This record gives sequence, C-alpha cells and structure tokens, in this order.
Amino acid sequence: MTGTAPGLLVFGAHPDDCEFTAAGLAALYARRGGRVRFVSVTNGDAGHQTLGGSTLARIRREEARAAAAVIGIESLVLDNHDGELLPTLDRRREIIAIIREFKPALVLSPRPNDYHPDHRYTATLVQDAAYMVTVPHAKAFADHLPRDPVIMYLSDRFQKPYPFTPDVVVDIGEVVEQKFAMIERHRSQVYDWLPYNAGDRDRVPEGDDERRAWLRARYEPRLRGIADRFRDQLVAAHGPERGAAIRYAEAFEACEYGAPFTDEARGRLFGWLAG
Repeated sequence: MTGTAPGLLVFGAHPDDCEFTAAGLAALYARRGGRVRFVSVTNGDAGHQTLGGSTLARIRREEARAAAAVIGIESLVLDNHDGELLPTLDRRREIIAIIREFKPALVLSPRPNDYHPDHRYTATLVQDAAYMVTVPHAKAFADHLPRDPVIMYLSDRFQKPYPFTPDVVVDIGEVVEQKFAMIERHRSQVYDWLPYNAGDRDRVPEGDDERRAWLRARYEPRLRGIADRFRDQLVAAHGPERGAAIRYAEAFEACEYGAPFTDEARGRLFGWLAG
C-alpha cells in the first residue's frame, strides 16, 4: 500500500464505546500514518457497580489513554456526566469545536436509535454539528471548515425504526489482536461493570491470563458475527475466495448529514484497505 490514510475522528458516548465499534479501522488508519482521535462525550463516571464520581472518571480516562496507546492514537474524554448527556447548545458547540480543530476526513458516530440515552444524544450532537462546522459564526473562536467531512454510523443491532445497513464492511483480521488489547485496557468495564450488569460477574476469572482468555471468548463472536452478517458485501468487495475467508470485520453506514458518500469518497477513505 502507498500513501497516507486521511484523518479519522470517532465519537462515542463512553470511554470504551469507540474501541468496541471502530478500534479495527482505527488501527488500520494509524498503521497507514493517518491521524486518529477517539472522543468520549461523557466521562463514564456512572459506569460501575461500586465506584463512581471523580474516582471512576479518572480511572476511565486513564483506561481510554491506555487503550489509545496500544495503536498510538489520540484520546479525548470530555467532562460530562455519564447518564446525564443532553443535546444542548453548549454540548453542540463543544462538538463543533472538536471537529473544526481536528479537521477530519471521516467522522464516526453512533446512530440516533439506541437503548442508551447517552448514545442517542451523542449521535444527535454529531448530526447537529455536521452542517454547523461550516458556518463561520456558529463558534467564533474555532475556524470553520470549508466543507463537511464524511460522517458514518457505527454498527449496532437495533431494528426500529430501521436496521443498520452498512455502506462499507472492513476486514480487520490483520489488526484484531490490537482491537482485543484495546478493549482489554478498559478493565473497570470488561471485568467488572459489564459482567455485573449482565448478571455474570461471578464467572470472571481472577488470573490475568485466564481473564484475557475469558474476554476473548466473550467478545470474539461479536466480531465474527459482523463478518458473517455482512458476508455478501465482503464477497462483493474482495471476491469469493477472500471474502469467504474473512473472520473479523467492522461495518459503517453513511449519514446523509455529512458530505455525500460518493464513489470518490469511498475510494479516498476506504479504497486503500483493499490492498
């Protein structure tokens, strides 16, 4: 492969959201020399069964930094309370400023239909900022962009009002170990809060090696499931032999509020992945 990947900016509601949905693409961009930043719109200070407040927020910020360091990308955790995010003007201006400063070619965001209010409102904030990043006086001290970046949605399994329908499915097999390593850095979540919330915290092993094996077994089906779910698109993109052999994938759906996802944009943002 030749050239350098463009800039990638990923928004998640909580400090581990970007890793679960886009760490593979981020690793591929970073490997190609692209600038990548993960942004958590809340500080995650409610995401634990016993810890909370500033103590948990600082733990989760450091976990996010450790995850980003695995592939050498940037991490930004905003100081908004977990579970209390609202699509206010102040938060919109915050998102506008981040996009303007970073000048991304591609922005990734959750979809606006989701079980968690923070996820929904993160999507709303990014959508509300999409056009406004080009309006000079919307944020006086952050220079406006001459045009919108491409915006795409991160994958989910929600069916209503309409199911996630990807425009791009990316083979992440060559970086999947890095993705698992990034997820594992969010230890307060993957070994404590998420199992506790699912009712099986007692199944988490004690030893580090045993925990990592348990984590791999827990989340590997999710990544394999995306490849299987969108197998036809992988075959169309890579041909029958390679497309059928891909085990791990991430998927992204174009958002109409950003720049049009044209054939030119597809080639510029993802075409180099085919090599």
